[in-house]
Amino acid sequence: MDTPKAQKVWVDEVIINNFGPISIAMTQDGLIAVSIKQSLSEFVIAMKGIVQEDIIIEKERTATLTQQIREYFDGSRREFEVVIPWRIFPLFQQEVLKIVMTIPYGEVRTYGNIARQLGKPGAGQAVGNANAHNPIPLIIPCHRVIGTDGRLHGYSAPGGLETKAWLLKLERKYGKNTYDSLPLFKNS
Repeated sequence: MDTPKAQKVWVDEVIINNFGPISIAMTQDGLIAVSIKQSLSEFVIAMKGIVQEDIIIEKERTATLTQQIREYFDGSRREFEVVIPWRIFPLFQQEVLKIVMTIPYGEVRTYGNIARQLGKPGAGQAVGNANAHNPIPLIIPCHRVIGTDGRLHGYSAPGGLETKAWLLKLERKYGKNTYDSLPLFKNS
């Protein structure tokens, strides 16, 4: 992660009933990390291994985003309003995740769709790899990316595919969706 030197990293946690903790890390430049289902103390230890900056638990600096996360889980928020310092990503991953950010709530795209949108139709596996290393899951909604077979493939957050399915079911519950035909939702 390429964060500028001499910055502080502010962290905080939101506990979501029936889901678990979501930890976030921000610098003055924006959101740099989200961790799903990891305690704040575990997240801070992991962040210390990645960034050189001072890590500070700071509810005032993170309050807007933690409120948006609560709103997402209660069904009243469809998009997050947060600055992401894109320079922390390698160029290809940046391109992929910027497209992933445009997938509307309640919709899915395939890895192949994203590769074609990039103008690289054979890069579906590389798109999957870029998603697998997304340090800002949920906010950059990589859970909305599925295989061309209509099935869920990979999710690097704890809980893996179960977590990915849970998030898709949440969006199905609260909004119009385009994926009722997915195998995940057959007979539900």
